[in-house]
Amino acid sequence: MSKNLQKLFPLHGEQTNTRTEVIAGLTSFMTVAYIIVVNGAILRSAGMPYEAVTIATVICSFLGCMLMALWANSPLIIVPGMGDNAFFVYTLVLSLGLTWQQALAAVFLAGIVFTVTSISKGAVYLSTAIPKSMINAITAGIGLFIAFLGFKNGGLIVASKGTFVQLGSLSDPNVLTTLLTLCILLPLFLRNVKGNFLIGIIAGTLIGSLFGIVDFSNLGDFSFSFNGYEQVFFAFDFSQISTVNFWIAVFSLSMVIIFENMGAQLGMLPNKDKFRKSFQGIAVSVIGAGVFGCSPTTTAAESATGIAAGGRTGLTSFTTGLLFIPALFLIPLFKVIPNAAIAPVLIIVGCLMIQSLKEIPLDDFTEAFPAYLMMTMMPLTFSIANGLAFGFIAYPLVKLVTGRRKEVSVTIYIIATLFLLYFISSVI
Repeated sequence: MSKNLQKLFPLHGEQTNTRTEVIAGLTSFMTVAYIIVVNGAILRSAGMPYEAVTIATVICSFLGCMLMALWANSPLIIVPGMGDNAFFVYTLVLSLGLTWQQALAAVFLAGIVFTVTSISKGAVYLSTAIPKSMINAITAGIGLFIAFLGFKNGGLIVASKGTFVQLGSLSDPNVLTTLLTLCILLPLFLRNVKGNFLIGIIAGTLIGSLFGIVDFSNLGDFSFSFNGYEQVFFAFDFSQISTVNFWIAVFSLSMVIIFENMGAQLGMLPNKDKFRKSFQGIAVSVIGAGVFGCSPTTTAAESATGIAAGGRTGLTSFTTGLLFIPALFLIPLFKVIPNAAIAPVLIIVGCLMIQSLKEIPLDDFTEAFPAYLMMTMMPLTFSIANGLAFGFIAYPLVKLVTGRRKEVSVTIYIIATLFLLYFISSVI
């Protein structure tokens, strides 16, 4: 092992070695590389060009992993987040009415808010001011939303005039592809097969081709070019900065990314002494996402696979980051993947996220009811921001009427007031 490598990543102090760290990085990449496919497919729904967004996804993943490696010496993996991409499309763009360029501006400012929080005592303050039940409800609610999105994109749930939603036709080739892919992916996931999501997506694409839902006309030249990337690079638009909806977007996005990353990093870091720098690294990467044209980056839950494989230092995240570069030459291949092959991934990720439900004290109705409102309103209104609003408005109300106002911090009252203004602004 070279002295330079030891200087960058003090492996001996973490009781690890180069081989273990590299294998851990490869393991992390295999489990998280699906985001290259899925992120572009979701952001395309906001009108963003697929090829350009896929390039942005790779760049932001590379940047995030390098920040973890070289700034924080952390084994955590940073990529555009599942849930955050849905928030970007379905809340910032489709619900709040921003263009995707204006939504990128909101990402950029939320990243600045996150960074200021991470370098000050704000992170510690917020972690104590926001009830744990609300933090866990945010994660679980986004999980339900992601699952609903997976069922919808896979054709398992379709619109109905009489009942709003109903089961899709089981003879639909998209539904059949989704179900068969899920039947393949689920056992792979349960058995912790390395690269299970990628294997499932590939299998789903092959199944979809048999049912005639895969368009191979998109396959072409695999040479790489940045042509078209200028459409998303530095594309943020601050023209709506004076509107209430824009600042609701910045505020709600800041809330989501700060708390989900705080929980994820504290939960997964083998060495908690690295939290502060690691938290700062993810914050800066969110600013980068706004600049490079992507939905917010986040601490990947799949980081746990690399840590389980022995990853303890930044060499793990460094290895993973480098492996994203060859993906730039495979963009034409990614374009042929149908939604039905991606839907099972969303369904399983949704289940992973709702597991935070077990951390909510359901025996205390003043904690359970606001959390319940937050979780159910996210998928039912098809808006993560609406779910946040219902939950944070309900929390101080139920505490007040039960004579437990001392349990509510000033921060919660401020947040509830801001979300109340959000609802008022939508009806004026």
